[in-house]
Amino acid sequence: MSNLSHRTAPEHLTTMPPGVPFIIGNEAAERFSFYGMKTILVVFMTQYLMGDHGRLDVLSESEATERFHNFTSAAYIFPIAGAFLSDGLLGKYRTILLLSVVYCLGHLAIALDETRLGLTVGLSLIAIGAGGIKPCVSAHVGDQFGSGNQHLLDRVFGWFYFAINFGSTFSTLLTPWVLEHHGPALAFGIPGALMAVATFTFWLGRNRFVHIPPSGIGFIREAFSQRGLGAMARLMVIYVFVAMFWALFDQTGSTWVLQADHMDLRFAGVTWLPSQIQAMNPILVMILIPLFAYVVYPAVSRVFPLTPLRKISIGFFVAVPAFLIPAFIETQLAAGHSVNIVWQLFAYVILTAAEVLVSITCLEFSYTQAPNRMKSLVMGLFFSSVAMGNLFTARVNAFIRNDDGSSKLSGGDYYLFFAGAMFVTAVLFIFYAKRFKEQRHIQEASA
Repeated sequence: MSNLSHRTAPEHLTTMPPGVPFIIGNEAAERFSFYGMKTILVVFMTQYLMGDHGRLDVLSESEATERFHNFTSAAYIFPIAGAFLSDGLLGKYRTILLLSVVYCLGHLAIALDETRLGLTVGLSLIAIGAGGIKPCVSAHVGDQFGSGNQHLLDRVFGWFYFAINFGSTFSTLLTPWVLEHHGPALAFGIPGALMAVATFTFWLGRNRFVHIPPSGIGFIREAFSQRGLGAMARLMVIYVFVAMFWALFDQTGSTWVLQADHMDLRFAGVTWLPSQIQAMNPILVMILIPLFAYVVYPAVSRVFPLTPLRKISIGFFVAVPAFLIPAFIETQLAAGHSVNIVWQLFAYVILTAAEVLVSITCLEFSYTQAPNRMKSLVMGLFFSSVAMGNLFTARVNAFIRNDDGSSKLSGGDYYLFFAGAMFVTAVLFIFYAKRFKEQRHIQEASA
């Protein structure tokens, strides 16, 4: 085992690397932690947030939506800093371990202090920790593969994404119930405990991993070389397009939760909590990943070869009707009609199909297109697309909010605006995708 702990390049394997199960297990627990907290965040801010002297000091729906997307944006901009720390100084393993501790402290702050101060401190630490490790974890799993088993990369990134949604499914169902029946301290404490489990699981795999050493000044030279800057510039254009998808997708945690609160939540013999409906997304992802990988993609590719960029392009167009359905729901609610939550579940099916096409594809595509010394940095740039999308949503919500609390884009018009923006993005992306030249970079196996 001592030899394994010092491997700095993949072995000549044709099978799955031995460190992968620890990374997948870590990801499942970490995603339980992140989505468990994120699922209840809007409800907490609008119903439970405390002020001085033990009095409620809640935010309005518009303020909570803006703050939710500002936090999500921060969590997905810190990957850039984590990438520089990882590729240039500490390496991926030590960066993940260090920032995981910061992550745990963020959960602890919110669990112990239910005021605006505790919320601000907690979300700041979570954004630094969760954001900082994101590019390192996804790049670290790719680093385990060499030329002999690179054909398994698409499968492992599918498993990686499956683990994300396996963890988030249970947290999305559990934490809203805990918040409803036991309060914020336990509801935020449980995700914190799972983050500690994630950190411990990752530490257990330390002797199984390939540890690609940091490149130090070599990383800086490559990142700012003509080759490095060119690779980042070409990919950043793609990420700007992808940002609009995230502007829509992440509203499942904000505006869709607020909309569900006005709907008939009885479905399948159960009356659901508004924030629990988000569990449909990870459940559907776990169903659709194998369906797309083994049925849809092979069938379509027989008549229309599916490159990564074609998958992303199709996903953009699929996302458009997912926001037309909430627009329809709003028109029905405005007319005083009762609308069952099954309508929103239908929108989840469409949006999740778009997610599988866009997000998983972009994750693998980003890793393979990144020069070998810049894997974490390019992953950080990919995650910045989530930040850009959420920042766009936050700014839109700030702009449309009138002084009296009303909105310039009320009801269905709000969702139609985002559906229209997604459609325009999808059309423009076709022209760029046709001109993009792919380049594949995989870590070399050790001799």
